[in-house]
Amino acid sequence: MSEVKLIAEKRTEFGKGAARRLRRAHKVPAVLYGHGTEPLHLALPGHDTMMALKHSNTLLTLDLGGGASELALPKDVQRHAIKGVIEHVDLLLVRRGEKVTVDVPLHVVGDPVSGTLVTSELNTLSIEVEATHIPGSIEVSVEGAAAGTRILAGEIALPVGATLETDPEAMVLQVTLPAAEETGEEGGAEEAGEGEAPAAEPAE
Repeated sequence: MSEVKLIAEKRTEFGKGAARRLRRAHKVPAVLYGHGTEPLHLALPGHDTMMALKHSNTLLTLDLGGGASELALPKDVQRHAIKGVIEHVDLLLVRRGEKVTVDVPLHVVGDPVSGTLVTSELNTLSIEVEATHIPGSIEVSVEGAAAGTRILAGEIALPVGATLETDPEAMVLQVTLPAAEETGEEGGAEEAGEGEAPAAEPAE
């Protein structure tokens, strides 16, 4: 996983007006909370924050000045509906060695048997893992998988030290034949009836 350092300034002004002034200064309003501490209102550098949050579950080292720093995970990122810029971030305070529950993207690798299709039912897995060892993704191999193959959440290999939080019986993906092959080629019903005797002519 990636770990990114951001310089965080403590905020003393609140409300919509203060937030707009921060954004005009290319900064992002943020709140850091967790471990029973009082919420800490911060301003983060806009561009650096946007780059850091391009990847999910990025561990942030927040430089609070005066030699103080905290580790945090993004919990909620609010973006402008049209522009896509980050407008606010909720951050969860974490400690090194502490375990957290996060949703990690799944990455399908390999090629199934020729002529089959892979249908994904889940795009992420929820796992409990140390905050400093969150994987960027979890691989799911379909190499050589034949039609009818189903992969459940509990069958996927997790990183060392990680525990599955998703239902182990939840289906992650399945390998199938194309619809035409599953139901028979179009026109099959007509072909099946070609050898039948013609209906008798009604009597006059």
